[in-house]
Amino acid sequence: MTSHIVGYPRMGPKRELKFALESFWEGKSSAEDLKQVAADLRASIWKQMAEVGIKFIPSNTFSYYDHVLDTTAMLGAVPPRYGWNGGEIGFDVYFSMARGNDSVPAMEMTKWFDTNYHYIVPELGPDVKFSYASHKAVEEYKEAKALGIDTVPVLIGPLSYILLSKPAKGVDKSFSLLSLTKKIVPIYKEVVAELKAAGATWIQIDEPSLVMDLEALQLQTFTNAYSELESSFSGLNVLIETYFADVPVQTYKALTSLKSVAGFGFDLVRGTRTLNLLKSGFPPDKYLFAGVVDGRNVWADDLAASLCILQVLESIVGKEKVVVSTSCSLLHTAVDLVNETKLGKEIKSWLAFAAQKVVEVNALAKALVGQKDQAFFASNATSHASRKSSPRVRNESVQKAVAALKDSDHRRATSVSTRLAAQQKKLNLPILPTTTIGSFPQTGELRKVRREYKAKKINEFEYVNAMKEEISKVVKLQEELGIDVLVHGEPERNDMVEYFGEQLAGFAFTVNGWVQSYGSRCVKPPIIYGDVSRPRAMTVFWSSTAQSMTRRPMKGMLTGPVTILNWSFVRNDQERHETCYQIALAIKDEVEDLERAGISVIQIDEAALREGLPLRKSEQPFYLEWAVQSFRITNCDVKDTTQIHTHMCYSNFNDIINAIINMGADVITIENSRSDEKLLSVFQEGVKYEAGIGPGVYDIHSPRIPSTEEVADRINKMLAVLDSKVLWVNPDCGLKTRKYSEVEPALRNMVAAAKLIRIKLASGK
Repeated sequence: MTSHIVGYPRMGPKRELKFALESFWEGKSSAEDLKQVAADLRASIWKQMAEVGIKFIPSNTFSYYDHVLDTTAMLGAVPPRYGWNGGEIGFDVYFSMARGNDSVPAMEMTKWFDTNYHYIVPELGPDVKFSYASHKAVEEYKEAKALGIDTVPVLIGPLSYILLSKPAKGVDKSFSLLSLTKKIVPIYKEVVAELKAAGATWIQIDEPSLVMDLEALQLQTFTNAYSELESSFSGLNVLIETYFADVPVQTYKALTSLKSVAGFGFDLVRGTRTLNLLKSGFPPDKYLFAGVVDGRNVWADDLAASLCILQVLESIVGKEKVVVSTSCSLLHTAVDLVNETKLGKEIKSWLAFAAQKVVEVNALAKALVGQKDQAFFASNATSHASRKSSPRVRNESVQKAVAALKDSDHRRATSVSTRLAAQQKKLNLPILPTTTIGSFPQTGELRKVRREYKAKKINEFEYVNAMKEEISKVVKLQEELGIDVLVHGEPERNDMVEYFGEQLAGFAFTVNGWVQSYGSRCVKPPIIYGDVSRPRAMTVFWSSTAQSMTRRPMKGMLTGPVTILNWSFVRNDQERHETCYQIALAIKDEVEDLERAGISVIQIDEAALREGLPLRKSEQPFYLEWAVQSFRITNCDVKDTTQIHTHMCYSNFNDIINAIINMGADVITIENSRSDEKLLSVFQEGVKYEAGIGPGVYDIHSPRIPSTEEVADRINKMLAVLDSKVLWVNPDCGLKTRKYSEVEPALRNMVAAAKLIRIKLASGK
């Protein structure tokens, strides 16, 4: 009986690591305190898996920020600006790379493949002096071994690390990052040698980039790297793990041809076509790590169906060579269903979080060798039957409304230039209008009010008054700073998706279903279990209240359908685009109610549109078609004078810029500052964009406060490729995670910079 877990959530069942990190960053606790919390969490995770009966337990999947940054530390690839002079990399350098410090900004952050998890992008070039600078993988293996648990250390593979990197600033465009693979392979050899000396018998090397459409040179680089590592693997079992999609045919052939590797892991949930490749041939004497339990969703596995797949695989590769596994790391799902005390019994029976998925993996492994737990399988079958027949899942009127959408492309009737002229006549905004993205700092007092209201310790009247006071404070601050288009600050919202999901039919919510997004940032994705509709208005009261406090335009703030979809745990019993259309119709109702209430600027955030883009190019056009269509549905019937904004953050947008234009928004605000303004290269290459656009002028995920001169310099770079008539000035993202002591001076400098450039433009300089 063999079972394997690709990786496990790090934050802890009640976000213990989050609070330890924030305490350390704020100087309230020591490095030793933080390390102790981390060690306790790791020990708990390893013991839990060992007690269940998992054979291949991962180590080195724990991280203080993200595992790509851990690999950067392991390789000593620290950008010179952080002042590292060699030796073991400590917290000062590590967290400076992740978050910036008083003197230098953080490294770029972007999404991990098509997930809502983020990673810090390595900055590489010909001058990087790689060295073995973090022994974390070996230390954690020894830590587990001291507890009597033999683990499988996990490393990000050399090809994926390079492909996840970017050229450092100033590196010649002709330089190939792939050429650096041969420079980092010697470091991998050192790590492998140390792990072997410490007693490791298995090592897992994650190469998720193998599911991408690789060029011939990239695939050859992969083969060459592992040929070079072959001697290091002697006397060791090496697993190469892939996940998130099918492995292409040529890549499958190159991967399974590696002689020094003992096993190969495949995602058989999102990579169902890989099953056909396995049927066409699998190398003898190799282990197949079959990822049949979904690591990215919260639905209980269909154990009977998974067992059938495993039995087919067993007939292909041999009885002793199939290892039951998760489809990917369980990092992307919630920790433990046991902690959910408020979910209804019926819905709870349909779910499995990380802890339950570990049990499912082990149950399948036992069943495969004739030790089937009949009661467990019967209970699972009953849950699946309950979900299929439950009346709460299907709403006929919603199904009919979605079916009726097929007769239109849902574009607004007039051109964007016509609409912008009508909007300017109504709004009378200055050139380079300033705004923010939506949220303002969520103070401890504000969170306390929301907690007390949910716990019924204060009544609705007290809650509404507290929210009104906060909104008034935010409005007055923005007016005092001189911001042109205001926001109400979203004090009533803990999370942009959770807030809307709580008010939409077809959603369920957890108490402790937290998932790490980056660093200490956790989100609690709602669970879409049924057809989606909007029973009542969701934001009109708050937006109208805020607008009554000022003569300046007040943005109505909504989350778009694609983002709600991509940031939720989505039902797996119908196509994702059908669910997205349902959400779009619900948001459309809200948009039209806001317009009727006198809100002239409505922002429909699609922060996660790029995130959901399929990894394989052949699947991308269909996704972009329905994703863009969903956004257009939300605002297709508003007046020309109603200005529709959208916002996107922390992804690579350059390859989907035409789809973004096709969304038809009047104004888009978009992340730019942390990625070295690479978004601007699209416009340098001649892409014409007629709508308003606000590439972020400073990074809100760092506590660093930009100077007026720094912001002005960014605006000038934007004006080199964008017309001043369409350019907006705004931060990269919402301000919820920052403190007022950081936000006020940063926004003051931003507004001052915009005014400075306006004066220069007016004088013709």
